[in-house]
Amino acid sequence: MRIVSWNVNGLRACVKKGFLRFLEESAADVVGIQEVRARPEQLDASCVPPGWHASFAPAKRPGYSGVAIYSRMAPDDVEVGLGEPRFDDEGRLITARFGRTFIVNGYFPKGSGRDRDNSRVPYKLDFYRAAFEHVERLKRRGAVFVIGDFNTAHEEIDLARPKENAKTSGFLPEERAELSRWLAAGWVDTFRARHPGEKGHYTWWRQWGGAREKNVGWRIDYVLASPAAARRVIDAFIWPHVLGSDHCPVGVDVAPEPVADRKAAREPVARPTEAVGPCTSRQ
Repeated sequence: MRIVSWNVNGLRACVKKGFLRFLEESAADVVGIQEVRARPEQLDASCVPPGWHASFAPAKRPGYSGVAIYSRMAPDDVEVGLGEPRFDDEGRLITARFGRTFIVNGYFPKGSGRDRDNSRVPYKLDFYRAAFEHVERLKRRGAVFVIGDFNTAHEEIDLARPKENAKTSGFLPEERAELSRWLAAGWVDTFRARHPGEKGHYTWWRQWGGAREKNVGWRIDYVLASPAAARRVIDAFIWPHVLGSDHCPVGVDVAPEPVADRKAAREPVARPTEAVGPCTSRQ
C-alpha cells in the first residue's frame, strides 16, 4: 500500500497542470491533499477520475483551505473534522478508515496572521493539541498514519536557513516543541527515521528568488506513524521533482503486516516519471 500526501495549493489549478496524471503515475493507493480551495460542488466531475473515490472536508470560506482523501478502495468510514467549529469551519482535517488502518489528513494552520505577524500561533497550537487528542484515541483502535502539511519545520536540519527564521512562524520554539511532544508520545517521523542526519530534503519552497531551483526550502510536510503503523512502513520518500504546487508530495510504502526484515521486504519504489507542470505562487 502506498500513501501519498501533497499540498496542491488549489486543486482546480493543479488539475490543469496534470494532477490526474500524477494520480496514475504515483502508483498510490491513497492520496491526501491539502489546500483544495474549493467545495465539492464547485469541482468538475473530471477532478475525481474513474477508479478513484474522493472524500472532502471543505472550508466555509470560499477559495480557502480544505482537505481531501483520494483512494483506490472506498474507505470503510470517513470522519470530517475534529468536532470543534473553529477548526472544522476552516476544513483542516479528515479521517478515513480502511479496515483497522486509519489515515488522518490534516492541513495544520500557519501561525502568521494577515499582518504577517505571529498572531495565529495560539490558534495553530490549539489545533495541534486537538488533533493530537484525536489521533491518540484512534491509535487504540488500530494503525494510524497522520499525513499532511504541518506548517512546522521540526529541527534545524529541516530548513535551509534556520538562523534567519528563528523568529518566523513555522520554526518558533513553541511550534517545534509541539512536534517534539508528538514524537515523545511514540509517533514516528517516517522520513527522518529512514534518513537520519541527511540534509537538503525539503517539501516547500518560497516562490521568489529561485528558492526551489537553489533548494532553499523547508520540510513541513510529514507522514507520522503510530507505533503499530510504523512497524509496517517499508519506505518513506519525498518527491521534489514533482511540480504543480509550491509543495511537493511525500509518502510511505506500507506492508499489510509488521515488517520483521525491512531489507528483505523492501521493493523498488516506483516514482512519477516526470514533473506535473510549473509551480504556482503561495497565497
